[in-house]
Amino acid sequence: MLRRLLALGAALVVLILVVLGVKGCLDAQARSALTGYSGGVKQIVIETDQTSKNFFKLLEEPGNLSVTEFTGKVSAERSAMTNYRTRVEALSAPSELSGAQKSLELVYELRASAMETIANKMPTALGEAGAAQATAAITNQMQRLLAADILYEAVTRPEINGRLAAEGIEGEDVPKSQFLPGGTKWLNEAEVKKALGAVSGSSGGEPSPGLHGLGLLGVSVSGTELTPETTNSVVVEGTPEIEVVVQNQGESTENGLTVVVVANGKETTGEIASLEPGAEETAVVPLTPAPKGETTLEVEVKPVPGEHVTTNNEATYTVNFE
Repeated sequence: MLRRLLALGAALVVLILVVLGVKGCLDAQARSALTGYSGGVKQIVIETDQTSKNFFKLLEEPGNLSVTEFTGKVSAERSAMTNYRTRVEALSAPSELSGAQKSLELVYELRASAMETIANKMPTALGEAGAAQATAAITNQMQRLLAADILYEAVTRPEINGRLAAEGIEGEDVPKSQFLPGGTKWLNEAEVKKALGAVSGSSGGEPSPGLHGLGLLGVSVSGTELTPETTNSVVVEGTPEIEVVVQNQGESTENGLTVVVVANGKETTGEIASLEPGAEETAVVPLTPAPKGETTLEVEVKPVPGEHVTTNNEATYTVNFE
């Protein structure tokens, strides 16, 4: 009986040790997953902070960058933010931080979409035609960046750091993340306009001295060149693309050019970011839904400020889509 009791006691000790060992392993794994997740968030936040500094320093101090160089740098920061969004979506969050992960994904969706719109509108804002509307659109996106900052600071960061504290993990807190600099400066459209007006070669809303003029050189549909005053037969599959060749026939670089195509009463636009004097560029305008049968296409290159002769800015074609 004594031997049996001793054996039973030994078995209970072994069982307790096994349970404690398993629990210790599970706790260690949970802590490791938590610190790994917070470390991933921390790294993305640090890189985001650098992107913010780069972008707003660019707005504050464009230096001698041309419009093309300036918009290229803005596009680079947009690409960086898109990359952060992808990395955030790929993070493996512990189950207890699923809510924090969802809010973090929303933070980076707001930031990435805001930077996408800013980059897309920047060439027009630095040009002449449509500059005011594009500048207003950029200013509106600053509100979106502010909303993302508030969400991160009010929801995401407290949840992650609170869980770390509850587990007794120190030194792994995720840092603050304020993409939009403090104050209301960048929420003011006049301040955004002023900053963009300092970019070398931008119009600032006023045409530069000298001759201004654009020319519509030709129009094609998915590679088939169109001829005015005749019916053009075009066979296309999927979405037809109208290719509009534009030439700058003036003496100044023109930015933010707009091309308008009207098919069956529906207007679709395309843009050319920048065009130097004498240069040619093609704007590609997809038509959705795809027209069927005989269709009248009205194509216009919107005049730039200071342009007085616009007779060669537009053309009309009859196209039979087969």
